[in-house]
Amino acid sequence: MEISYTDFSIIKSSNKNVPFWAMVRKEISDHIRSWQFIILLMIIALTFFASMYVAISNLNSAVSNTNDPDHLLIYLKLLTITDGTLPPFHVFISFLGPLLGISLGFNAINSEQQNSTLIRVMAQPIYRDNLLLSKFISVTILISTMFLTLALLMIGAGLLITGVPIELEEVLRIVSYIIICVFYVGFWFSLSIIFSIRFKQAATAAIASIGLWLFFTIFHSMILNVISKIIIPKSILFSSSRYSWIETLFHMAPNQLYTDATTTLLMPKIRSLGPMSMEQMAGAIPNSLPIRDSLLIVWPQVSGLISATIVCFALAYYLFMRKEIKC
Repeated sequence: MEISYTDFSIIKSSNKNVPFWAMVRKEISDHIRSWQFIILLMIIALTFFASMYVAISNLNSAVSNTNDPDHLLIYLKLLTITDGTLPPFHVFISFLGPLLGISLGFNAINSEQQNSTLIRVMAQPIYRDNLLLSKFISVTILISTMFLTLALLMIGAGLLITGVPIELEEVLRIVSYIIICVFYVGFWFSLSIIFSIRFKQAATAAIASIGLWLFFTIFHSMILNVISKIIIPKSILFSSSRYSWIETLFHMAPNQLYTDATTTLLMPKIRSLGPMSMEQMAGAIPNSLPIRDSLLIVWPQVSGLISATIVCFALAYYLFMRKEIKC
């Protein structure tokens, strides 16, 4: 049978994404087999089960506390309850999430260039940007599956232990929490990709990524406190007009954006992320906020985290497209 030019175009267009998804599957397979991902996955799983054990052990006292407006939201309590021995799971992720993203991206480009596999891949009839997109999408699928699996394990354990069905409000909050975790890890992965493109040695890229993580985790707040004490006199240090810009800079750190967003979503009783005025406190009833109001409160933090992830990936995309690839 004779094939016309139109039929050939249809066949070609239907198969144009086959090499891309083959690269995505290859990246996922490489990550799953890598020891660095297996070790971090085991650490995250251990912290998850340890946090769940502490939460389940203190669940009866948390549910019976009628002064807490969130005491009936059992599945949210499983992610936030602590007795002081171990922090909740979302606090663990604020520390382990950056390490997971950095470990997946610090050698994504430079290791392939050192092994001379990058030029071989680019010699194939594929688009250049598909290589970088396949790495980002594969990591997104991987961490989304990991967090979704942990959430389903938590819900299943709650159903077996308590027998209480999960509410739609709790499902929406947990799904929103998973999305924020994915963007949080994706931000650090995109940032490590930039260093992987910029530096030829994987060790240099890893040190630069971890150094930036330590800066935002430890030194960012310390530097802001020192600057505030030097610039602003003690008599007006806590004045709202003078202190607001310091608070803004403090809340711009990626780990703080994640902490503010997840804490508000997992604890519906939180009504504000900053000091409330007397007009806001007047007539306020101590009850849980609906999911819509909680999302409105954390929308600046969520949009900031998403924007930072997009900007880092766009910069990595720009650097990779302009990078000279040679033997």
